[in-house]
Amino acid sequence: MDTSLSPIRPDLFGPAQARHLLLRAGFGGGPGEISRFAMMGMRGAVDAVLDTPAPGTEPASSTELDPEIDPDVIRPLTPDERAVFARARRDKDEAARSALQKKINEARARDRGMIRELRQWWIGLMLETPAPLREKLVLLWHSHFASRHRNVRDSYLMYRQNTTFREHADASFAELALAMVRDPAMLKFLNNDQNNKRKPNENLAREFMELFTLGEGNYTEDDIKQGAKALTGYHVDDNDFIFHERRHDHGKKTVLGTTDRLDGDDFVGVLLRQPACPRYIALKLYRHFVADVPDHLDEVPAPNREVVLRLAVMLRKNDYQVAPVLSTLFRSRHFYDTQIIGHMIKSPAQLVIGTARTLGAPARSKGTLSEGLRAMGQELFDPPSVAGWHGGRSWINTSTLFTRQNVCAYLITGKDPRRKKWNRKQVGFDPMPLLAGLTSREPDAVVDHVVSFMLGGHTPTERREPLYRFMRERDKGINADSMIALLTLVTAMPEYQLC
Repeated sequence: MDTSLSPIRPDLFGPAQARHLLLRAGFGGGPGEISRFAMMGMRGAVDAVLDTPAPGTEPASSTELDPEIDPDVIRPLTPDERAVFARARRDKDEAARSALQKKINEARARDRGMIRELRQWWIGLMLETPAPLREKLVLLWHSHFASRHRNVRDSYLMYRQNTTFREHADASFAELALAMVRDPAMLKFLNNDQNNKRKPNENLAREFMELFTLGEGNYTEDDIKQGAKALTGYHVDDNDFIFHERRHDHGKKTVLGTTDRLDGDDFVGVLLRQPACPRYIALKLYRHFVADVPDHLDEVPAPNREVVLRLAVMLRKNDYQVAPVLSTLFRSRHFYDTQIIGHMIKSPAQLVIGTARTLGAPARSKGTLSEGLRAMGQELFDPPSVAGWHGGRSWINTSTLFTRQNVCAYLITGKDPRRKKWNRKQVGFDPMPLLAGLTSREPDAVVDHVVSFMLGGHTPTERREPLYRFMRERDKGINADSMIALLTLVTAMPEYQLC
C-alpha cells in the first residue's frame, strides 16, 4: 500500500480516480459528472469538491426548512399552566390534570411528526445539494457528536444541532467542540441540564473525553469527576443555552494536569490540547473518507496508522481546521491506492443518496426512503447510542442486505417493496441519458459502460459475464426497459455495496 500523502501524479488521475473522489467526498456522480471531473485533472477536481457554497446560499426547494417545524411545539409550562397543574394535584382534580396532560401529549405527537418531516428534509437536501462534501461531513459529525431525538424529544433542538454541524462542517473542529458543549440538544441528551454543583452529573464530561475528543484510555475517572464540576451550570432554557452562575462550581478543578477555576469552555480547551485529541479526530476523518479500519488507533494496521498519525500532525498544526487536511488527503497517492479504491462498505445514506444522484433517478417518496434508511440501520436524528453508528461491516447482514437491494430497486423502478401492486407507468425514469457519449450500443459495450461508473473499472470480466449474457438475450436490444433491468441487476451485486 502506498502510504504517501504526496499528490498523485496528474497523468494518473483519470475517470476511475474521479469516480472515487466523487464517491468518497460526496455521494458519487453519473457518467457525465465523472467525465467532467476527470477532465478537470486532480487539482481542479479536488478544488471543485472543496469549494462549497456558504451555508444558506444553496438554491431553495429542499434546502428551506418546512414552515411546519415549530420552535415552540415543545416548550416549558407557563406560570399559569404550572399553577393549574399544582392546584389540580393539590385538589385531586383529575379532570384538570388530564386536560393539561392531553395538551402535553398532543405536543409530543406533533413533535414526532416534525422529526419525520426533518428526516425527509435532510434526505432532500442530500439529494439536491451542490455541496455534497458538506452533507457528508454533517453525517460524520452527527454520528460523532451523537444525540438521539428519542431522548431529547424536541425536533427543533435536533434541527438546530444539525445546522450547527453544517455551519462548522469543514471548518474548525475546535470551534465545533466548543459549540457542542453549549448545544441544547447535546446538553439535554446527556443530562447536563441537571448538572449542578450540589450533585454533579458526569455524563457529558465522560462522553466528551471517551467519544468526542480523546478516546478510551487517555483520561482517568478523577478527570471525569473534575470535568463534570467544570460543566456545572451549563443548562438549557427552552430552546437556548444558559449558564447558571449559582449552579456552577466556581472552585478550582484539575483536569489532565491543568488546575484552574475551569468552566465548560475551559474543559474543552484542555481536551483539545491533549496529544490524543488530534490523533482521535484524524482517525475519525480517516474512517469516514478512506478505509473501514478499527476505531482504536492501536488496532489499525500499521500502514493505515502511519497515514492517520501524519494527518493528526497536520490537523494540530492547522489549529484543527478540517479543510486543509481533507485537501491534502483527497490529493494524496494514498487516497487513490488500489487497496483503498472500492474497499469501503457504503453506509445506508451513501447507498440511497449515491444511487439516486449517480443514476439521476426521479424523485421518490422521501418518507419511503427515510423508512428504508431506518430498516438498514441508519435512522437520521436517531443514532443507536451516544457512540453513533459504528459503520463498516456492521451495516451488512442478511436482513439489511435484502432491504438495500429493495431500496435500490425502488429508486430505479418506483416499485415500493411494501406494496404488491405496481405497473410499468410507475417507473417514471428514462435511463437512456446515462449512455450519452457512448459510441457503441452493442450489449457488451453498454455493460462495460454501466459497470465502469457504477462498480468501477476494476470489476473483473468473470463478474461482468452474467450481465453480458443478460443484455445479449434482450430481444428488443438496448432500450429503456433493458437498461432499467440492467441497472437493477447491477445494484443487486455484492460489489455495489462497496465504494
